[in-house]
Amino acid sequence: MNERLREWAPETVVAVAVLVAGVLEVWAMTVRFGESRASYVLVILGFAVAAGLCRKAPFAGLVIVWVVCALQLLFGIGFITVQLAVAVVAFGCARWGNPFTLVVSGLSIPAAAAVGYVIVNQTRFGEVFRDLSIFREIEDNAYRFSDTLLVGATILGLLILAVPWLAGLVLRAMARARHSEVRTELAQADAARAQRETEQAREIAELREEQARLARDVHDVVGHSLAVILAQAESAQYLPDGDPEALKKTMATIATSARTSLQDVRQVLSGPQHPAPARTGAFEQLVDGVRAGGTEVVATEVGTPQPLPPELEVVAHRVVQEMLTNAIKHGRRDRPVLVERHWPEGTFDQDLRIEIRNVADEAGARPADETQPMRAAEVVPGQGLEGMRRRLDSVGGRLDVRRREEPEGMTFTATAWVPVRASR
Repeated sequence: MNERLREWAPETVVAVAVLVAGVLEVWAMTVRFGESRASYVLVILGFAVAAGLCRKAPFAGLVIVWVVCALQLLFGIGFITVQLAVAVVAFGCARWGNPFTLVVSGLSIPAAAAVGYVIVNQTRFGEVFRDLSIFREIEDNAYRFSDTLLVGATILGLLILAVPWLAGLVLRAMARARHSEVRTELAQADAARAQRETEQAREIAELREEQARLARDVHDVVGHSLAVILAQAESAQYLPDGDPEALKKTMATIATSARTSLQDVRQVLSGPQHPAPARTGAFEQLVDGVRAGGTEVVATEVGTPQPLPPELEVVAHRVVQEMLTNAIKHGRRDRPVLVERHWPEGTFDQDLRIEIRNVADEAGARPADETQPMRAAEVVPGQGLEGMRRRLDSVGGRLDVRRREEPEGMTFTATAWVPVRASR
């Protein structure tokens, strides 16, 4: 309630001021002329209410002004100074009214002048207003002044209404300009905040992608090295007794694998801006490391090997590394691992096809349809195959993983395509 009273306080002050001024004027007129002026109370109340509605309901105030003026003409109530409060209503309509109120109030100014002209120059309409006492008073006063003074009075009346209306219109335009400026500033602030949030989200995404890349690289390097070292260590159990040279060779192979893994991990953790190319002979080292663990590897090359850009060379190396790791972990030790690199030849062949095939462990679960591609979760839990897929997707390649029932047992085949020529 107190908040509502504070909201209406300015309008209440204006309405009370108009009411008090009107009462004082009528009281002075009553004392001066010695007759009752009670009929003016309606006019005073009407203009006080209209002035009080100038901000919250300007159209209602405009309607009240027209109604009070019409009743004033009909009942012959004379003009009083408090009626100049119509200027407050004109200002309120232009400043706070809606577009319809603005147009109606603007048209009301010339309309009021036209009504005054008709009343004063009653040559055609005199019969209508002849019996009204206020009309006779206006007519008598008009005869005392020249036409120039009447025109001046009409212009003055127009100014009394037009100047406040134009002032309200100017303030309305200024307020809209300020509001538009504030909205523009807010929009710019929102855009800047959105840009900052976008940049932060991009940075976070880049950091997460970098973390994911780092995790994939560490997984590939460490997983492969540990699998190879484990296979080599297990093979040492079956060395004949009294053969220290074979044991030394096995331990040297384990040390070499560990040392190579440590170098790869250091290279991964160093985080170079551009991927460093794989070591010379890295593919042969991967194959030899698996062989040293006691697993037979049959490696074949189809086509002419080609130099690869560093990024593609790293991708191809990591894919072969992870494929061999899966073959060691989930394949049978008494069956060879078939590794084939098919280099692109001709016009239409654009990809390096890497295929690794091995006989899977019988403990693995069989899919319902043995000819369909397998999902990573059906073969190896974790991020091995999924990491290979993401790595290949990043360069436009693809991965296919299948498992089939063949006479020699359940076979596991992983095939990767690296876009060699399309990347040049």
